[in-house]
Amino acid sequence: MSRQTKHFDRRFQLALLHPKYWVTWLAIGLLVIFGIMPAWLRDPIAKVLAKLVVPIAKKPIGIARANLSACFPEKSAAEIETLINNNVENFVLVLLSQGELLIRSKAHLRRRVNLMGFEHVKAAQAAGQPVIFIMPHVWPIDYAGLRLNLELPMVTMAKAHKNGLFNWFNNRVRSSCGGHVYMREAGIRALLAELKRNNSFFYLPDEDLGPDQSVFTPFLGTVKATLPVVGRLAQAGNAQVLPVKIGYNQVTRQFDLTVMSAIATEDMVGKENEALALNKAVEQVILAYPEQYMWFLRLLKTRPEGQASIYQ
Repeated sequence: MSRQTKHFDRRFQLALLHPKYWVTWLAIGLLVIFGIMPAWLRDPIAKVLAKLVVPIAKKPIGIARANLSACFPEKSAAEIETLINNNVENFVLVLLSQGELLIRSKAHLRRRVNLMGFEHVKAAQAAGQPVIFIMPHVWPIDYAGLRLNLELPMVTMAKAHKNGLFNWFNNRVRSSCGGHVYMREAGIRALLAELKRNNSFFYLPDEDLGPDQSVFTPFLGTVKATLPVVGRLAQAGNAQVLPVKIGYNQVTRQFDLTVMSAIATEDMVGKENEALALNKAVEQVILAYPEQYMWFLRLLKTRPEGQASIYQ
């Protein structure tokens, strides 16, 4: 991982065989076994395992409950608990399928992900513009990124994990269709350079990065600290900004991936306008599959002055 490239090294290192990683290797081995299984066999197993997760995942479920209560104040306690249970089930369904992203063919990935709305990408390509895809933290995000990477050159950015083996495995999966995974330390300049090389990437605007330079903007049933940077990045890189939604369909056993129409350039002029446009795009994606969003994240960590933390 050189200073020049600033993207993760996906090559295998002998250090990854250290005994401290043996438990992680076991977990990866299980994911590979589940990845080999057909979805009709794996999904029922995942549903059973999900029922075991709920009683032991008290802390993340507490965070999810706080997020859902703030974002959907109109929902009853029973409705929120149902949504949490469905969310855990979808988490396990997607988790157990992750192995197939590494070991199965690209043709299998095309069959598993039903891609719709690609005409919006073609329109951007016809105009000679790369694409900044807007996608919040949803469970099947890797399926979305890799499926799109089959159609156009892509890069992404991720935070390093403390576990070196898991870090290698995760970024090996994410770069399996040829795209680089940049470290966060690479910064906006690395992404701008990629846009100028006509490479597209995902931007995740839902993460709470603190009050510095963020704008408090309406978000579902509350307000959220949003960092308005993608508009300036799109302008500098001559890129179009396209929201993307994806959800797992348990009936067809496919991931339905939809590229939505571009956010108008004029809607992202000024920090407040841009933050509002980003939050509206995130809302659209979440509301399409609310049971498949990563509600365990502290996405409302930063609150307006005088408001107490919702996670107490």
